[in-house]
Amino acid sequence: MKGGCCPGRDDLCTVPYLDTICYCDLFCNRTVSDCCPDFWSQCLGVEPPFIRNTCERNGNKFFTGQTYKENCNLCTCGPSGRWECEQNTCLIEPDVIHAINRGNYGWKAANYSQFYGMTLDEGIRYRLGTQRPSRTIMNMNEIQSENLPLYFNAAEKWPGKIHEPLDQGNCAASWAFSTAAVASDRISIQSMGHMTPQLSPQNLISCDTRNQGGCAGGRIDGAWWYLRRRGVVTEDCYPYQPPQQTPAEVGRCMMQSRSIGRGKRQATQRCPNTHNYHNDIYQSTPPYRLSSNEKEIMKEIMDNGPVQAIMEVHEDFFVYRSGIYKHTDVSFTKPAEYRKHGTHSVRITGWGEERHFDGTSKKYWIAANSWGKNWGENGFFRIARGDNECEIETFVIGVWGRITMEDMHNHHHHHRRRHT
Repeated sequence: MKGGCCPGRDDLCTVPYLDTICYCDLFCNRTVSDCCPDFWSQCLGVEPPFIRNTCERNGNKFFTGQTYKENCNLCTCGPSGRWECEQNTCLIEPDVIHAINRGNYGWKAANYSQFYGMTLDEGIRYRLGTQRPSRTIMNMNEIQSENLPLYFNAAEKWPGKIHEPLDQGNCAASWAFSTAAVASDRISIQSMGHMTPQLSPQNLISCDTRNQGGCAGGRIDGAWWYLRRRGVVTEDCYPYQPPQQTPAEVGRCMMQSRSIGRGKRQATQRCPNTHNYHNDIYQSTPPYRLSSNEKEIMKEIMDNGPVQAIMEVHEDFFVYRSGIYKHTDVSFTKPAEYRKHGTHSVRITGWGEERHFDGTSKKYWIAANSWGKNWGENGFFRIARGDNECEIETFVIGVWGRITMEDMHNHHHHHRRRHT
């Protein structure tokens, strides 16, 4: 023990111990919990009186009331010398990862440091954030095929026009991220590369507040209404700021637009990013719903570009690393709190088929998530196609940008640099 035994009461007579400090003055004897473990033997030459009041972990002794965090659970040293730990279900459960990687599920799982320490409830509350469309929206008419290739990837057909996945952080705003991403790709394709904006999810999160919850979840139909009627600027002009403390905080709206006739709008404020002077407003036409027929969704992607889809995210999707995702049964034997799901929205950018030696094949969609590029396959994932896995084929949306020849001409001159 460093610090030595100090006579009487000396509050400065302390020694660092694990992630705290302990006392070694004679006054220490007044209480058990903050004396150094070897205080009695070193300073008083007696056996420690209450070893049963210490808990052990990795060969270190802890006193009653001391804590440590194990994944998403806080453990406290109880008076009987036993650790008492919270029983939360964690977002990252190592046994789930092992079970998926041991089994023959067709995909691999991994631990993600940004999810470690979060509970499953927090993952569903903060990392998804699309509400199911209302019944009237779900009843939007489905538009009612030809030769479709076995493999198609929008990024290969339209190089430089399909945008990289962004990271929504702990902000339940996939409704804004997927909408902005699909509109960005569609405008780039439609303008034949004259305009390649990466549109700003933050503009939607902060400004599209009519019946929307910002980082607490929202609806894609509300997002498309805003994109059509008000329009948004680029990510570079209005950068994303993940919430710092409370995920529900949204930040005030820092961009307004006014009508300049013929349905077009113009920004009335400068970019929140003061280094950017391009505050052009981008708008879309009303979105249209595709049928749930995989061939029709494929044809739409091949002809017009990526589409937006709503899906149910289950507990095992968070640990997806690679392969063709299908919801697994690894948590079926566990209590209900280990099996949870929430609604999310993503961008489908292509499809493919994996042929196996035994003659069977697995069809999949290629989709972009909004959990950053270190998640999944560079921010993308593949998911089983054709059998409505996780309801991904239930509600699929396409949209057109509102673009004139004049827009394309203007942008061609002052937007030559690529926003990535």
